Amino acid sequence: MSKVQSLRAFATISYWADDVEAAKTWYAELLGIVPYFERSGPDGRLAYAEFRLGDYQQELGIIDRRFAPVQAAAGPGGVIMYWHVDDIHAMLQKLKEMGAAEYEPLIPRGDSGFVTASVVDPFGNVLGIMYNPHYADVWEQQQKGVIAHDHR
Repeated sequence: MSKVQSLRAFATISYWADDVEAAKTWYAELLGIVPYFERSGPDGRLAYAEFRLGDYQQELGIIDRRFAPVQAAAGPGGVIMYWHVDDIHAMLQKLKEMGAAEYEPLIPRGDSGFVTASVVDPFGNVLGIMYNPHYADVWEQQQKGVIAHDHR
């Protein structure tokens, strides 16, 4: 078995919106940052906005639904990508206050501290949040220099 990992890290997640400008504004409020990159479509309307966020500057892209793959589901569903959050209760409350609908309630995953929840944003995308003690531990160890981040 090779020691080279084929899936190294999540790089970009794409969310779809009929109104990219409204989605950009909503996510900017949620994240407390503005997109670092934007692109207009052929009609001059905003077609893409991208945020870099989190400890590793992962990318969240909001794309005009007109450019979604033909097979894309019309409603929420499919894979849930969970963002680590330090206070899952507070984040879930904030998301609901901002108009997101609960998709999956808070669920403790075993007895080791993992907790997940998910919402549907006002644009129809599933947004997963998670308190992940493994993530928190690895991040803390990296900050202390105990373990190095592998940049192969």
